[in-house]
Amino acid sequence: MSKKIHVDLKERGYDIHVGCDLPIGTPLAGKKGIAALIVSDSNVDRIYGDKCEKLLRAQGVEVSRAVVPAGEASKDLKCVNELYGKAVAAGLDRSSVVVALGGGVVGDLAGFVAATFLRGIRFIQVPTTLLAMVDSSVGGKTGVNLPQGKNLVGAFHQPIEVVADLKTLKTLPKREYVSGLAEVVKYGVINDIALFALIEEKADRILDHDLDVLEPVIARCCEIKAEIVATDEKESGLRAVLNFGHTLGHAVEKAAGYGGLLHGEAIAVGMVYAAKVSVQEKGFPSTDCERLVTLLRRLELPASLSDVKIKMLWKDIRAIMSMDKKTALKAPRLVLAERLGNAVFGCEVSEKSLEKAWREIP
Repeated sequence: MSKKIHVDLKERGYDIHVGCDLPIGTPLAGKKGIAALIVSDSNVDRIYGDKCEKLLRAQGVEVSRAVVPAGEASKDLKCVNELYGKAVAAGLDRSSVVVALGGGVVGDLAGFVAATFLRGIRFIQVPTTLLAMVDSSVGGKTGVNLPQGKNLVGAFHQPIEVVADLKTLKTLPKREYVSGLAEVVKYGVINDIALFALIEEKADRILDHDLDVLEPVIARCCEIKAEIVATDEKESGLRAVLNFGHTLGHAVEKAAGYGGLLHGEAIAVGMVYAAKVSVQEKGFPSTDCERLVTLLRRLELPASLSDVKIKMLWKDIRAIMSMDKKTALKAPRLVLAERLGNAVFGCEVSEKSLEKAWREIP
């Protein structure tokens, strides 16, 4: 079983492949002498590095590998510099390709290296986490963190292919897998109430890694993101809706210390916060807010600060929110939901409403 979704960016368009036992590097087939650098982390390389190398060599590609420590701490400029050295040692030139094998950290990091090495070379995304499959591997956002905030240095650089092999989810630690479900739920909230309802209906099977359910769910998430990216590649407008829950989510993630909370866990809390603000500002039905909270908890995701057992002060969170990339004059621009399946971006919210919603997710 497999499905192909095309991201329509004209000459920079590419295909997303969702399924099992998929080939890697199809756009490179039959082209002799192409060098590839697989970038992976210490966990993923051990499980899938040899297989990825074998699949690339089957396309006639010359392969080198670079391994970074697993975890968010590798998404920094020091690691970027080390990978530049690996790229030089591997003999990469402008015909070469970087292959990002792993989760969102590896995808963002390797993509940024590809975007900037020799002023930009090709890269392939091979996501091995649910979060990366439905979100970070699609759309060309690459980047690394600074001590002052998440993803503050980066570039838009589209891959030439995304290969999401669902079998990799079987070896994903449960917490990592569940974390990715937050972004899956997000697509239902912002774009597709039928998807939201399907996740509600199949929540138990999704938690059990049922591939027959996961394939259409993941493919639908990729379709939604592909449509949005094709309309607004560089987030000058519509693409901002993909940040539902991320303004507070990124702040909570930073306040907890990167690694203290997984990205999806922080985004789950951020979505509840955004939903609470939406009730105040956009008339989002409180019953829909409760549906969201209920679904997140059914999927074993946090829906409040007490769920993550981390104490944070509003004044500290608010200060971090002022550094968010979507902020203008220190006033955050939130993505808010009008109803399930529809969200709007660029919403200015009063300080009173921002703090009130915070108090409602104790």
